Amino acid sequence: MPIAKNEVVIVDYKLQNGSNEGDLIEETFGSQPLSFIFGIGQMIPAFEANLEDKQEGDEFSFLIEAANAYGLVEDEAVVQIPLQQFAVDGKVPEESIEPGKQLTVQDQQGQSYHGVVQSSDGENVTVDFNHPMAGTDLYFSGVIRTVRNATESELDHGHAHE
Repeated sequence: MPIAKNEVVIVDYKLQNGSNEGDLIEETFGSQPLSFIFGIGQMIPAFEANLEDKQEGDEFSFLIEAANAYGLVEDEAVVQIPLQQFAVDGKVPEESIEPGKQLTVQDQQGQSYHGVVQSSDGENVTVDFNHPMAGTDLYFSGVIRTVRNATESELDHGHAHE
């Protein structure tokens, strides 16, 4: 059965930075494979486009350039936030502004944004709100383990059931 919309696809894959010789980012071989419902927006569109019409047992390898994956690094997504915005009871907890600390902030409309603290200069905290894999070309290789019709329950819930 070729992969098409509303089918559960289960794959084992290896994800590397930029090419088949790039640094390993993640791998599912020997652990939990990736399962998703094809064509409902769960995966990067370019990932799905490269798997469309493949069948159970097919192997794959392809490159997705950063612009078609998690986007390019945007300088305007690196912002300075006044240190006092991190204050709790008038004091800024040091652990909340350590470089590498992941945080979530909300704007005035209640929209959440995830970022990573880059630095603090005593007055401002520099936070990068780019996706952690922005600017990264993604090289996938793997094998299609299973292709099957999604159940009504899976479609209602928006994810594959194990």
